[in-house]
Amino acid sequence: MLDYVVQITRDATRVSAADHERLRSVGFDDQGILQITLIASWFNYINRVADALGVGRE
Repeated sequence: MLDYVVQITRDATRVSAADHERLRSVGFDDQGILQITLIASWFNYINRVADALGVGRE
């Protein structure tokens, strides 16, 4: 799961069906894969927005 999240963070365009199959092979179903994808993507999005706006910088 964490390797998949890193892949989404670094370059989501390189995620493939094989990545999803690896997740399935360790017990994640389609709903779990969707949840992992949505949560990781949301955190990536919100962190980029915060960075762009300088949130947390002094």
